[in-house]
Amino acid sequence: MVLYQPTNKSVRSLFDLTGKVSAITGGTRGIGFAAAQGLAEAGSDLALIFCSSSQKSVDEAVEKLAQETGVKVRAYQADVRDKAQITRVIEKIAEDFGRLDIVVPNSGVAIYGAGEDFSEATYRDTLGVNLDGAFFTAQAAANVFKRLVAAKTIRQGSIVFTASVSSGIVNFPQKQAPYNASKAGLVQLAKCLAVEWVDFARVNCVSPGYIETELLEAHPQEWRDKWFAMIPSGRMAQTYELKGTYVYLASDASSYTTGAEIIAGGAFTLT
Repeated sequence: MVLYQPTNKSVRSLFDLTGKVSAITGGTRGIGFAAAQGLAEAGSDLALIFCSSSQKSVDEAVEKLAQETGVKVRAYQADVRDKAQITRVIEKIAEDFGRLDIVVPNSGVAIYGAGEDFSEATYRDTLGVNLDGAFFTAQAAANVFKRLVAAKTIRQGSIVFTASVSSGIVNFPQKQAPYNASKAGLVQLAKCLAVEWVDFARVNCVSPGYIETELLEAHPQEWRDKWFAMIPSGRMAQTYELKGTYVYLASDASSYTTGAEIIAGGAFTLT
């Protein structure tokens, strides 16, 4: 097994994604949209995969990214919990664009509740999206990468999971044990796949802390006050502050980085 080694280039060139194709699940809003922005600004064409977003919001996301960056952007609908469905969509993206270089399994759900009260359906939905869906997406990508590397269409694929600081800590005051377990499992999954797939892909994780999104704004103020008191950096992050992390892990700038978890948490996990 040999990890692909790019030639020595300037730093600007190492980050350049011109001519590459990226697919992002949950890519029309929140962290996924920010990741898509960063990849597009670095030159990559985009396939945005959505499940429940309205057609209007999807069209707006596609138009905004295409107009602001000038890259090719298309949207595809798939439920990541359905292995056959997400596999078909990943294969379709590779067919439509003629290649696939980067996949960001980003779709996720956070459902809160006491562990003893979690229903089976809620538990399965949390794990189904956050862990099963991420694996099915990565698995489909790996099979495409393996084929394209063998055909010398690409040199190497890159998978960048969206995990969470919850992979290594217990959040408080909210109760979310299944969510935390799904993210911890996702980080370990990435480490295992990084070793298994080293011949044709690098596999890494971005683990964000508290990020200002529409979903976060819906939480009780007492939760937000508690979080602010525990974040050493004194603020939450904006989604755009994650763009560079995704680009780094997707690009040749991180050519010897695989199986890693980059925590973007404002030092939240250090106290």
